[in-house]
Amino acid sequence: MGFNDLLEIVGGQGRFQVINTTVLLIPMLFMACHNFLQNFSAAIPAHRCWIPGVDNTTANYNQSNLVAFIPLHGDQNAKSCTRFRNSELLYWKNYTIKNNTELCKDGWVYDKSAFSSTIVTEWNLVCNHRKMRQVAQSIYMAGVLAGAVVLGSLSDRFGRKAILISSCLTMAVSGTCAAFLPSFVTYCVFRCLCGIAFSGIVLNTISLCLEWTPPKGRTVVGTLFAYGFTCGQLFLAGIAYGIRDWRWLQFSVSAPYYIFFLTSWCVPESARWLIMNGRSHQALRNLQRIARINGKREEGEKLTEKILISHMQSELNSVKHVHSPLDLFRTSGMCKVTICLMIVWFSTSFAFYGLGMDLQNFGVDIFLLQFVFGSIDLPSKLAGAILLSYTGRRVTQAASLILAGVALLCNAFIPQEMRIARLVLAVLGKGALASSFCCAYIYSSELFPTIIRQSGMGVVSMKARMGSMVAPLVLMLSEISPIFPPAIYGAAAIISGTAAVFLNETSNQQLPDTIEEVEARSKSRAFQKVIHKEEVPLTQSQALRQTQKRHLIHTV
Repeated sequence: MGFNDLLEIVGGQGRFQVINTTVLLIPMLFMACHNFLQNFSAAIPAHRCWIPGVDNTTANYNQSNLVAFIPLHGDQNAKSCTRFRNSELLYWKNYTIKNNTELCKDGWVYDKSAFSSTIVTEWNLVCNHRKMRQVAQSIYMAGVLAGAVVLGSLSDRFGRKAILISSCLTMAVSGTCAAFLPSFVTYCVFRCLCGIAFSGIVLNTISLCLEWTPPKGRTVVGTLFAYGFTCGQLFLAGIAYGIRDWRWLQFSVSAPYYIFFLTSWCVPESARWLIMNGRSHQALRNLQRIARINGKREEGEKLTEKILISHMQSELNSVKHVHSPLDLFRTSGMCKVTICLMIVWFSTSFAFYGLGMDLQNFGVDIFLLQFVFGSIDLPSKLAGAILLSYTGRRVTQAASLILAGVALLCNAFIPQEMRIARLVLAVLGKGALASSFCCAYIYSSELFPTIIRQSGMGVVSMKARMGSMVAPLVLMLSEISPIFPPAIYGAAAIISGTAAVFLNETSNQQLPDTIEEVEARSKSRAFQKVIHKEEVPLTQSQALRQTQKRHLIHTV
């Protein structure tokens, strides 16, 4: 007996599960919007130095008659960060004097044809301050990391629903403050709070979805959860195309969380969590309510607190045995699994967000590119799911990462002028990384044993957040050479794909429950390698000893 039997009693996969999953997954559409928001809110428009006496507060970005004031590139476009000294004097002397250049001292004139306002134009994050836009994104990702570390443990203590409600309110208020407060520092602070709220919403949404769904429906729910994030990327392209002012764009993707804050009160707390924390009376009320929604009123009324506790007795007993995250590294087999998965998660997130946050670098319409980058996730995740079934987890995980790495490395050495080739490789790499993410969630949960599965998933998820936090900082290296960022992302993906090769295959195998099972599987694979190496003609006595050895291996 177990909690899954209780779910079957109150209707299994019925009307309540459909309503509950829908209410929980709608907010996920806006989660991707916040992750990739700075592609638009921090876009860098074309710009040049402000010329005193020539430009005024209403001046438009103008390339004509700039030769007297602004140095030009070889393609006759104005340089962005320098101007001639004493440019007014040069203007009145009909461009006859050539003087030295200086950095912009009076501000910049921006091209507002694509964006009416961004944080770059608001606070002049160009030239010497260009790196600050990447710092702002890293601060947001640091908030996501902090939220994953702090709110995960808080949800185990105070419940999934309480943290979900507070995270929705935090996202709404912080997003609104980030949109309308006047300084760059306050913008970064409240974007960091948005990142913390992001983790709270994501972690507790997936928990509440899966903990109210029987095993046979969890694959579908997990897929819908992943596709909700993908659809959010497509949604962002549309809303950013319609709203070109960064403040209103920030507000538009944050304000719906005031509504989600109210709807989250309607979501029932996880009955599994309630029973495990001695609140079986509330769990009973929730299960009886769900039974009524699913048309199982009579079955629900027959339930009692004693029945609930008897079904959950094995889980309640397991709570008495305390395990530490250090168990992930105590044995050789567990240490190998943990380290390889940490590399896989870090590199996947590192390359995924590094590629996804650098759309302007491809020289293509940024709105169309956001839509294409989001769309490629749809077939990629489907292909990944198919490959998981037919080729196994290890091959899918390793192949997707190595393919992404090769695509990114090739992109690093293709000239900037070959936009179509660079775009095709970038889309291929983005799709392979999306497939890697899809595989990593399933593969990791199958490799970690039950007794420390949540601890293991928490550790690798934290590594993914670290990767997403470091990724924007690597983009700063493009000022040294445009080759560095894609080459680093590609190399990281190839290294992690190689690390995945050392993991055990888990397709069509029982989930391990203990660390001892993980160790046995690791040793079994090592013995099998030895056996394959010893495939030479044997004498009768050698054959007998080899048979005994194989029998011993199968016994282990």
